[in-house]
Amino acid sequence: MTNFKQIFDFLSKLQVHNDRNWFNEHKDEYMAAHREFAGFVNALIVPLSQLDESIGTVSAEECIFRIYRDVRFSHDKSPYKTNFGAFIAKGGKKAERAGYYVHIQPDESMLSGGIYMPAPETLESVRNEIYHHPQEIRKILENKSFKKYFGTLSEEDKLKNPPKGYPKDFEEIDLLKNKHFVTGYPVPNDFFMQEHLIERIMDVFKAQYPLNAFINRALDK
Repeated sequence: MTNFKQIFDFLSKLQVHNDRNWFNEHKDEYMAAHREFAGFVNALIVPLSQLDESIGTVSAEECIFRIYRDVRFSHDKSPYKTNFGAFIAKGGKKAERAGYYVHIQPDESMLSGGIYMPAPETLESVRNEIYHHPQEIRKILENKSFKKYFGTLSEEDKLKNPPKGYPKDFEEIDLLKNKHFVTGYPVPNDFFMQEHLIERIMDVFKAQYPLNAFINRALDK
Protein backbone atom coordinates (compact mmCIF):
# COMPACT_ATOMS: atom_id res chain seq x y z
CA MET A 1 0.00 0.00 0.00
CA THR A 2 1.39 3.36 -1.01
CA ASN A 3 2.65 5.60 1.80
CA PHE A 4 1.10 8.87 0.67
CA LYS A 5 1.94 10.53 3.98
CA GLN A 6 5.60 10.11 3.08
CA ILE A 7 4.96 11.69 -0.33
CA PHE A 8 3.05 14.66 1.07
CA ASP A 9 5.57 15.18 3.89
CA PHE A 10 8.45 15.39 1.43
CA LEU A 11 6.61 17.72 -0.96
CA SER A 12 5.56 19.98 1.92
CA LYS A 13 9.19 20.32 3.01
CA LEU A 14 10.26 20.95 -0.57
CA GLN A 15 7.83 23.84 -0.84
CA VAL A 16 9.67 25.53 2.02
CA HIS A 17 13.21 24.49 1.07
CA ASN A 18 13.24 24.68 -2.72
CA ASP A 19 17.00 24.88 -3.21
CA ARG A 20 19.71 22.50 -4.37
CA ASN A 21 21.63 22.28 -1.12
CA TRP A 22 18.58 21.19 0.87
CA PHE A 23 17.49 18.79 -1.87
CA ASN A 24 20.89 17.14 -2.08
CA GLU A 25 20.98 16.74 1.70
CA HIS A 26 17.54 15.09 1.59
CA LYS A 27 18.01 13.07 -1.61
CA ASP A 28 17.21 9.84 0.24
CA GLU A 29 13.81 11.26 1.26
CA TYR A 30 13.12 12.24 -2.34
CA MET A 31 14.07 8.79 -3.63
CA ALA A 32 11.86 7.09 -1.04
CA ALA A 33 8.88 9.32 -1.91
CA HIS A 34 9.52 8.80 -5.62
CA ARG A 35 9.53 5.02 -5.16
CA GLU A 36 6.19 5.22 -3.36
CA PHE A 37 4.70 7.31 -6.16
CA ALA A 38 6.10 5.00 -8.86
CA GLY A 39 4.59 1.98 -7.11
CA PHE A 40 1.23 3.72 -7.02
CA VAL A 41 1.41 4.65 -10.72
CA ASN A 42 2.32 1.10 -11.71
CA ALA A 43 -0.65 -0.18 -9.70
CA LEU A 44 -2.96 2.31 -11.43
CA ILE A 45 -1.70 1.44 -14.90
CA VAL A 46 -3.04 -2.13 -14.60
CA PRO A 47 -6.80 -1.37 -14.47
CA LEU A 48 -6.40 1.77 -16.56
CA SER A 49 -4.86 -0.15 -19.46
CA GLN A 50 -7.72 -2.63 -19.19
CA LEU A 51 -10.22 0.21 -19.47
CA ASP A 52 -8.32 1.94 -22.27
CA GLU A 53 -6.52 -0.70 -24.33
CA SER A 54 -4.82 2.00 -26.42
CA ILE A 55 -2.43 2.58 -23.50
CA GLY A 56 -0.80 -0.77 -24.15
CA THR A 57 2.24 -1.68 -22.07
CA VAL A 58 3.76 1.29 -20.30
CA SER A 59 5.72 1.69 -17.06
CA ALA A 60 5.55 4.26 -14.28
CA GLU A 61 9.00 5.57 -15.16
CA GLU A 62 7.81 6.33 -18.70
CA CYS A 63 4.84 8.26 -17.31
CA ILE A 64 6.32 10.21 -14.36
CA PHE A 65 7.52 13.74 -15.00
CA ARG A 66 10.93 14.85 -13.77
CA ILE A 67 10.98 16.86 -10.57
CA TYR A 68 13.67 19.14 -11.98
CA ARG A 69 12.30 22.35 -13.47
CA ASP A 70 13.48 23.90 -16.72
CA VAL A 71 14.21 27.44 -15.52
CA ARG A 72 15.85 28.76 -18.71
CA PHE A 73 12.85 30.81 -19.80
CA SER A 74 11.15 31.29 -16.43
CA HIS A 75 11.20 34.20 -14.01
CA ASP A 76 10.79 31.63 -11.24
CA LYS A 77 14.23 30.09 -10.76
CA SER A 78 13.13 27.50 -8.18
CA PRO A 79 15.03 24.37 -9.26
CA TYR A 80 12.36 21.81 -8.34
CA LYS A 81 8.68 21.19 -8.96
CA THR A 82 6.72 20.85 -5.74
CA ASN A 83 4.53 18.05 -7.08
CA PHE A 84 4.68 14.53 -8.39
CA GLY A 85 2.89 14.08 -11.71
CA ALA A 86 2.31 11.22 -14.10
CA PHE A 87 0.68 11.16 -17.54
CA ILE A 88 -0.54 7.68 -18.43
CA ALA A 89 -0.96 7.09 -22.16
CA LYS A 90 0.63 5.10 -24.96
CA GLY A 91 4.18 6.45 -25.02
CA GLY A 92 3.99 7.85 -21.50
CA LYS A 93 4.60 11.49 -20.59
CA LYS A 94 5.92 12.33 -24.06
CA ALA A 95 2.80 11.06 -25.80
CA GLU A 96 1.05 13.33 -28.28
CA ARG A 97 -2.25 11.69 -27.40
CA ALA A 98 -5.09 11.99 -24.92
CA GLY A 99 -4.29 10.32 -21.62
CA TYR A 100 -4.83 10.32 -17.86
CA TYR A 101 -2.98 12.61 -15.47
CA VAL A 102 -2.40 12.29 -11.72
CA HIS A 103 -1.03 15.35 -9.92
CA ILE A 104 -0.03 15.12 -6.25
CA GLN A 105 0.77 18.40 -4.52
CA PRO A 106 -0.12 19.53 -0.99
CA ASP A 107 -3.57 21.18 -1.16
CA GLU A 108 -3.44 21.31 -4.98
CA SER A 109 -3.81 17.69 -6.07
CA MET A 110 -6.01 16.73 -8.99
CA LEU A 111 -6.98 14.05 -11.47
CA SER A 112 -7.34 15.11 -15.06
CA GLY A 113 -7.12 13.93 -18.62
CA GLY A 114 -7.30 14.76 -22.30
CA ILE A 115 -4.66 16.41 -24.44
CA TYR A 116 -2.72 19.55 -23.45
CA MET A 117 -0.77 21.85 -25.78
CA PRO A 118 -1.20 19.66 -28.88
CA ALA A 119 0.86 20.44 -31.96
CA PRO A 120 -1.04 22.46 -34.61
CA GLU A 121 -1.69 19.46 -36.84
CA THR A 122 -2.88 17.42 -33.84
CA LEU A 123 -5.21 20.21 -32.73
CA GLU A 124 -6.59 20.46 -36.26
CA SER A 125 -7.32 16.71 -36.28
CA VAL A 126 -9.31 17.02 -33.05
CA ARG A 127 -11.23 20.05 -34.31
CA ASN A 128 -12.00 18.26 -37.55
CA GLU A 129 -13.35 15.26 -35.63
CA ILE A 130 -15.59 17.56 -33.59
CA TYR A 131 -16.79 19.29 -36.77
CA HIS A 132 -17.84 15.99 -38.33
CA HIS A 133 -19.27 14.48 -35.12
CA PRO A 134 -20.76 17.38 -33.11
CA GLN A 135 -23.57 15.38 -31.56
CA GLU A 136 -21.18 12.68 -30.37
CA ILE A 137 -18.81 15.08 -28.59
CA ARG A 138 -21.76 16.93 -27.05
CA LYS A 139 -23.14 13.66 -25.68
CA ILE A 140 -19.75 12.91 -24.10
CA LEU A 141 -19.51 16.34 -22.48
CA GLU A 142 -23.10 16.22 -21.21
CA ASN A 143 -22.73 12.74 -19.72
CA LYS A 144 -23.80 12.66 -16.07
CA SER A 145 -20.53 11.18 -14.79
CA PHE A 146 -18.41 13.56 -16.85
CA LYS A 147 -20.25 16.57 -15.49
CA LYS A 148 -20.13 15.19 -11.93
CA TYR A 149 -16.33 15.04 -11.88
CA PHE A 150 -15.19 17.66 -14.37
CA GLY A 151 -18.08 19.99 -15.01
CA THR A 152 -16.71 21.15 -18.33
CA LEU A 153 -13.48 21.38 -20.30
CA SER A 154 -10.75 23.81 -19.30
CA GLU A 155 -10.93 27.11 -21.19
CA GLU A 156 -7.26 27.98 -20.70
CA ASP A 157 -5.82 29.89 -23.71
CA LYS A 158 -9.20 29.69 -25.46
CA LEU A 159 -9.47 31.66 -28.71
CA LYS A 160 -11.68 34.74 -28.76
CA ASN A 161 -12.63 34.18 -32.38
CA PRO A 162 -13.46 30.96 -34.25
CA PRO A 163 -10.49 29.17 -35.84
CA LYS A 164 -10.04 29.67 -39.56
CA GLY A 165 -11.69 27.23 -41.91
CA TYR A 166 -14.89 26.61 -39.95
CA PRO A 167 -18.31 28.24 -40.45
CA LYS A 168 -19.14 30.70 -37.67
CA ASP A 169 -22.65 29.29 -37.37
CA PHE A 170 -21.40 25.75 -36.63
CA GLU A 171 -23.32 24.41 -33.61
CA GLU A 172 -20.15 23.63 -31.61
CA ILE A 173 -18.08 26.59 -32.81
CA ASP A 174 -17.37 27.60 -29.19
CA LEU A 175 -15.83 24.18 -28.56
CA LEU A 176 -13.54 24.58 -31.58
CA LYS A 177 -12.03 27.69 -29.95
CA ASN A 178 -10.27 25.46 -27.40
CA LYS A 179 -6.50 25.07 -27.79
CA HIS A 180 -6.42 22.26 -25.22
CA PHE A 181 -8.98 19.55 -24.55
CA VAL A 182 -8.39 18.84 -20.88
CA THR A 183 -10.40 18.21 -17.75
CA GLY A 184 -9.65 18.76 -14.07
CA TYR A 185 -10.97 17.19 -10.88
CA PRO A 186 -9.41 18.75 -7.75
CA VAL A 187 -9.03 16.37 -4.79
CA PRO A 188 -8.01 17.05 -1.17
CA ASN A 189 -4.89 15.55 0.40
CA ASP A 190 -6.90 12.95 2.32
CA PHE A 191 -8.41 11.64 -0.91
CA PHE A 192 -5.24 9.59 -1.28
CA MET A 193 -5.50 8.21 2.24
CA GLN A 194 -8.87 6.52 1.63
CA GLU A 195 -9.47 2.82 1.25
CA HIS A 196 -10.00 1.44 -2.24
CA LEU A 197 -8.09 4.39 -3.72
CA ILE A 198 -7.43 2.81 -7.11
CA GLU A 199 -11.14 2.04 -7.51
CA ARG A 200 -12.05 5.63 -6.62
CA ILE A 201 -9.58 6.99 -9.15
CA MET A 202 -10.87 4.59 -11.77
CA ASP A 203 -14.39 5.93 -11.23
CA VAL A 204 -13.06 9.34 -12.27
CA PHE A 205 -11.09 8.02 -15.22
CA LYS A 206 -14.04 5.96 -16.45
CA ALA A 207 -15.80 9.30 -16.89
CA GLN A 208 -12.73 10.58 -18.75
CA TYR A 209 -12.38 7.61 -21.07
CA PRO A 210 -15.04 8.49 -23.71
CA LEU A 211 -13.43 11.89 -24.33
CA ASN A 212 -9.98 10.35 -24.65
CA ALA A 213 -11.29 7.69 -27.01
CA PHE A 214 -12.92 10.37 -29.18
CA ILE A 215 -9.68 12.40 -29.34
CA ASN A 216 -7.41 9.42 -29.99
CA ARG A 217 -9.72 8.14 -32.70
CA ALA A 218 -9.17 11.43 -34.50
CA LEU A 219 -5.39 11.11 -34.13
CA ASP A 220 -5.32 7.51 -35.33
CA LYS A 221 -6.98 8.29 -38.66
